[in-house]
Amino acid sequence: MSQTESKDNIIIHENEGVPLKRRLGFVSGVALIVGTIIGSGIFVSPKGVLTNTGSVGLCLIVWCICGVVSLAAALVYAELGTLIPLSGSDFSYMLKAFGSFPAFMYTWTQLFIYPGAQVIKGLTVAQYLGKAVFDDCGPTDATLKLIAAVVVLTSGITNCISVRLAASVQIIFTILKLIGLATIIGGGILMLSRGTVGSLPTGLEGSVDNPTSIATAIYSGLWAFGGWNQLNFVTEELKNPRRNLPLCIITSVLLVLVVYLMVNVSYFTVLTKEEFVSSWAVAATWAEYVLPGAVVIIPITVACSVYGSMNGSGLIVGRILFATARVQLFPECLSYLNVNTNIPVPSTMLISILAFALIMPSDIRSLLNMLEFLKWFFYGLGMIAHIVLRYRMKDVDRPLKVPIVVSVVVLAFSIYLVVAPFLEPVKIEFWYAVGFLVLGAILYVPFAFFKLGLPGMDYINTFVQMMTQSAPPQEIAI
Repeated sequence: MSQTESKDNIIIHENEGVPLKRRLGFVSGVALIVGTIIGSGIFVSPKGVLTNTGSVGLCLIVWCICGVVSLAAALVYAELGTLIPLSGSDFSYMLKAFGSFPAFMYTWTQLFIYPGAQVIKGLTVAQYLGKAVFDDCGPTDATLKLIAAVVVLTSGITNCISVRLAASVQIIFTILKLIGLATIIGGGILMLSRGTVGSLPTGLEGSVDNPTSIATAIYSGLWAFGGWNQLNFVTEELKNPRRNLPLCIITSVLLVLVVYLMVNVSYFTVLTKEEFVSSWAVAATWAEYVLPGAVVIIPITVACSVYGSMNGSGLIVGRILFATARVQLFPECLSYLNVNTNIPVPSTMLISILAFALIMPSDIRSLLNMLEFLKWFFYGLGMIAHIVLRYRMKDVDRPLKVPIVVSVVVLAFSIYLVVAPFLEPVKIEFWYAVGFLVLGAILYVPFAFFKLGLPGMDYINTFVQMMTQSAPPQEIAI
């Protein structure tokens, strides 16, 4: 058995198990990030941001804040990804910085966050397809959930078949959604040239000063930027990660920030605040004024956009469970890689199964708030990990070195987002999130700390290995 050791003491045993293959380049990396970020958020979140800010001016300010915070956090993760070039993103960084408990807790929350995110996207695809296909009455709730289930299943199958297939699908849907958003931006410019200004002149009229409302608005905006760290989850499958990882991240987030601001300005150029808030889909209401003969195209465009985001999330999410199981903090079978495609099929399948289970309780707004609360709790830990590793691994060469002050600012912002919901009467979904964290801490003790196994796990591992044609991966030591 041979092994390689990097400067950061990450040891990979090269002749043991199934390896991950580097099949993602710059274009597919940008497509993965942009295609995942631009999903349901820019079509679902604008309404939530305006509702909780009360004014056009404050709404646009919140979008700018969300973009700047996302870019700052993305730069930190770009450094972490080149410092610790392992798949799994936050899990690998927290394991190196803090040890097994925070790393375990991170993956534990992802068992809810990513299936929950897939459900939101699946239901959004179903809603927009329903508007395009069905009459004015629309599909029944059961029909929507059935369509969402089919969409989730399709995405899961695609990401179990081939990385190249998933990457190709991602590139296609990224191009489609950028064309759709360019149409909205172009329409807004056209209306401005004709003297139509909509609600833009209202500025800061009606702005709220409630910190909880502003935090909720930021949650909605950050949901639309979610996905800036997606490439970090597949670092071991990215070609030349020291160059491509930071380049892909910076390019993608800046592109999305510019597009989002221009799209929102286009919306406000045409719609009043009342129309904006009461719309079932802001883009569709916008199209009724600007492209009345092509209104049906908007729901289809949105559905394609959201499906592309779902496909991107499906590509990376299995890698989190894979990375955790590879170091024996989760069941062994979740670390298995398909011997033909080198894909963590068992982990990818599990996320799809959990998404199916979450389709029934489909209150999107409550689910969104809970997901963002959990995500920013761990993003804050990621910022602390960056500070810790800057001093613990100070002699390691870094192709990108982000000032510590950036981590401190993003950490302060994440603390605000986690604490703010508890400053007012607390919504029930935030207590659910806290309870979920407590349950994870309880389960960590017997199953991760003491390594106790459930009866029959050897048989389960063998069954999973046979059914998915998988084998254990190469071992690593951090």
